[in-house]
Amino acid sequence: MAITIDDPARLEGTQVRSDDGGKLGSVEAVYYDRETDSPEWVSVRSGLFGTHVSIVPLQRAAFDGRELRVPYDKDALRSAPHHDPGHELSPQDEEDLFRHYGMAYDGRGRDGDGRTHDGDAMTRSEERLRVGTETHETGRARLRKRVVTEHQQVSVPVAREELRVEREPITGANRDDAYSGPEISESEHEVTLHEERPVVHTETVPTERVRLTTETKRDTEQVGRDVRHEEIELDEDGHDRR
Repeated sequence: MAITIDDPARLEGTQVRSDDGGKLGSVEAVYYDRETDSPEWVSVRSGLFGTHVSIVPLQRAAFDGRELRVPYDKDALRSAPHHDPGHELSPQDEEDLFRHYGMAYDGRGRDGDGRTHDGDAMTRSEERLRVGTETHETGRARLRKRVVTEHQQVSVPVAREELRVEREPITGANRDDAYSGPEISESEHEVTLHEERPVVHTETVPTERVRLTTETKRDTEQVGRDVRHEEIELDEDGHDRR
């Protein structure tokens, strides 16, 4: 492993870039070596909506506490052998990945049960839970604008003219006007009537801006899985000791 980190879990969610600074994705999970319990691979989620997951080795990676740099480009990640997220890497998976990334594969010296034997010593192993998260699509939402026509009524004050006949007696004030014409004659007087009528027109005005955003809610879920461990027994003088 080329990187040094006190807590490998810090790699989860870290931005992954190529040597030339190109953005490759983000670390989804860390895969550990069964013998040394050290981080050996990471799964990198990339693509539109993070739907593509690639396994990338840490052997030639560099971690500065903020970003993980790997000597591979997008094409190398996209063409990497497929691996189902959440499952351990089999020896065949590792061999295929080593070959894809141009690294020598030595088989790691492991047999089927993960034990190694060295003289009179026996190695005891146990399984440990490594918990990570996977992002799954739960639904989609979209904004759609459509035109709705509705009828509105408003009250508009209007005015109109109505005829009214006024009669006034002959007085000193109007006597001259009353006797200015002929004594008996025909005549007519025309009055134009007016009224106000409502006039309606519409104008378009912006009222608000609407956008879709997402908000991340944090919660805790209980997960569990059966794990195995090895026990070593001592058979001495016919007595079993564990």
